[in-house]
Amino acid sequence: MLSFRLIAFDSMGVRSMATVVETKDVKIFIDPSVALAPKRFGLPPHDREVERMYELAKVIEEEALDSDVIIVTHYHYDHFDLGHKVSLKVYEGKDVLIKHPKENINRSQRVERAPLFLKSIEGLPNRIEFADGREFRFGSTSIRFSEAVPHGTNTRLGYVIEVLVESEGERFLFSSDVEGPSLDEQVRFIEEADPHVAVIDGPMTYMLGFRYSKESLRVSEENLRRILDLPSLELLVLDHHFCRELEFRERVPSISNMFKTAAEASGRRNELLEAMRRELYGR
Repeated sequence: MLSFRLIAFDSMGVRSMATVVETKDVKIFIDPSVALAPKRFGLPPHDREVERMYELAKVIEEEALDSDVIIVTHYHYDHFDLGHKVSLKVYEGKDVLIKHPKENINRSQRVERAPLFLKSIEGLPNRIEFADGREFRFGSTSIRFSEAVPHGTNTRLGYVIEVLVESEGERFLFSSDVEGPSLDEQVRFIEEADPHVAVIDGPMTYMLGFRYSKESLRVSEENLRRILDLPSLELLVLDHHFCRELEFRERVPSISNMFKTAAEASGRRNELLEAMRRELYGR
């Protein structure tokens, strides 16, 4: 039996996609980290955001310590941590499956972040494997990774790897930071996987007209309809970049009632604290 828990997401008040997937064979933690926007609306994080970040970092650490496998889909600080908020002890004795640190990666991640991460966990894991395009088995559980796909609509922010966990015929898909998805190469892995549950980084509408075009939003909505039409899909979770403005559902009118945020899927109310930063400061 495959189960999952959505630990920390933007709809819960932080920047994160921290997720746990469990099967009868293995407990997997995907992207055990959490962060906040250093500036939004010209304002630093509010105390309420900081409190939430550390609250969820504690949950991440507890769950990750108890995991068998840790996955890092790319080297942005809301997806991996250098021990500042989540203890590096979480990597001790684990099988660590990571985005390739030198191939299909932008300069800041290749030269700075990935080497820092690998140095910080040196000697801790049971093993470290570069996961791009590969499959790993743990008993009857398969963890399959896409080839590296762009982080968003282009490669300026580098690449990520998508994740499929399958056990006893149940399939769970984690898109990582596809910001939509608006590219065919990002959607292809999802369609081929035909998951029962898909946790997807939705369109980056809070940057609409600046770093995210109306055409990318149109294509993203079209691609999300394609995903919703997959034969096996039972639950679509849209979150992360998508939940950084309060009007997120209005941006995708054709599917506005056909998905849940991570908070909603977890039985919680949405708390888009970053999008509420002006209100939190009373401005």
